[in-house]
Amino acid sequence: MEYHLLTLVGHCLILSLATLFLYSNVCIFIHKSPPNIPEVKIPEDMTVNIALSLRHEINRGFFTLREIGHGRDLKKFLIVTGGLWLLSVLGSCCNFLTLSYIVFVVLYTVPVLYEKYDDKVDAFGEKAMIELKKYYAIFEEKVLSKIPKNKKH
Repeated sequence: MEYHLLTLVGHCLILSLATLFLYSNVCIFIHKSPPNIPEVKIPEDMTVNIALSLRHEINRGFFTLREIGHGRDLKKFLIVTGGLWLLSVLGSCCNFLTLSYIVFVVLYTVPVLYEKYDDKVDAFGEKAMIELKKYYAIFEEKVLSKIPKNKKH
């Protein structure tokens, strides 16, 4: 539908505010008491805790990016680059709302499926790790061993 999240939220808020506004004004004309709209407040301590946790995670991410930028860990660089590339491919295929929905569904179904089929998943994971280690050994032998290492730190 190409309906973006910000547009959806904006339209829903406009619709709900217009409905409340009109209903409050209609209540005056029909001599009915206006709707009781509760006051919503976010507790300060909860907000501070969320902000501190978010700040910690962002700083950890910056530290990881800084470590990758120093060029010491090729494996981590390749993993992060691959993840960012995959994220950009997914982002070009669907909008944020669709991606959020997919993530939500996956986060709630994968653990249930793993609980049900954990023996089969673990066996498959072990086989996959063995294969990946074989391919990484070949990659290290043919490519990484030929890259000169910097002895300075």
